[in-house]
Amino acid sequence: MIKTYKIRLLPTPEQQALMWQHVGACRYIWNYMLALQKARYESGEEHLSHFDMINMLKPLKNDGEHGWLYNISANALQTICGDLAKAYDRLFKKTARHPKFKSRKKSKPNFPIRSNVYFKDGCAVISKLGKITYKTNYQLPQGRNHKFTNPRISYVNGKWILTVGVECENQAYDLTDKPMWIDLGVKELAIVSFGDEELDFHNINKSKRVRSLERKKRHVQRSISRKYRANGSWVKSKAIIKLEAMAKEIDYKLSNIRTNYIHQTTHKLVSMLPCRITMEDLNISGMMKNRHLSKAIQRQCLSEFIRQMEYKSGWRGIEFIQAGRFFPSSKICSGCGSIKKDLKLKDRVYECECGLVIDRDYNAAINLMRYESRTERLSA
Repeated sequence: MIKTYKIRLLPTPEQQALMWQHVGACRYIWNYMLALQKARYESGEEHLSHFDMINMLKPLKNDGEHGWLYNISANALQTICGDLAKAYDRLFKKTARHPKFKSRKKSKPNFPIRSNVYFKDGCAVISKLGKITYKTNYQLPQGRNHKFTNPRISYVNGKWILTVGVECENQAYDLTDKPMWIDLGVKELAIVSFGDEELDFHNINKSKRVRSLERKKRHVQRSISRKYRANGSWVKSKAIIKLEAMAKEIDYKLSNIRTNYIHQTTHKLVSMLPCRITMEDLNISGMMKNRHLSKAIQRQCLSEFIRQMEYKSGWRGIEFIQAGRFFPSSKICSGCGSIKKDLKLKDRVYECECGLVIDRDYNAAINLMRYESRTERLSA
């Protein structure tokens, strides 16, 4: 399996300047090749393949106007051609729209590097960039005898981030004989039933730190809006640029807090080593259409939670099961099995005619266990 690591780089000013040259060159080659592909299509000429675009790079460097491309890693430019070829493949398969030109202001600053990058003595050795000091909590493989997959460098909110994929062997884990059932929600992130235990993972968006950052973000956004109205136009003043950078910094902090909480929660769950994990197959895109709950659902990062649980379960050899999308786990009584059709979202306690009074989410977690058992009987 391949694990992806994100490592913060601490380059010198000279290395930063060279990195920005790589970012600009990769964006230029993408736009140049995309414009060429469009011109050939309009004139009825044949579409250029990945290797056709690569073969055009050397004549382009030698034409007198693009000699500055010799300062850029050839592998980075070739990889960009491959990215554009993959974008056209997705277009032809009708799984994506037509690739777009990259803007200096709106596109994400990043560029690929050669896969022969290696780590030694607290530095990342990268072609054309040299030795760059890095900072991470991961135990990275040291030396040249390790191959990395799809290494790329990106500029995220004032920080240079190196992303690499590392080939790792699957480890054998001694799983317990207890299954786990997880019910996701908006009020609480997850209600977990593990054997006879009930675990609650609270909504991180209700924490003091997140609410404080949200208030600060709203204050900054209102200030930006007032300054735009005072100008009477959409011209950005220095004050507006400063406030927009502040709002972007707050968004980055909030995103990191939520992502970190999701990673910690999913790691804790799979570290319990259940024999299997059962969750609901939620229609997140359909849930987002509810204008009253769409903001709360988006902040919960439910899709990311499910994605992480699936691949982290695979790392440890845990069976991952998703219940059917229309399985009424919340409406079924875990005591008598009857269905309460008039159950509303505001009803947080499930009360049945048989006398059962139970937390709504914990009742759903128990029903997910029975869905799993029914599936096993049908397969047998």
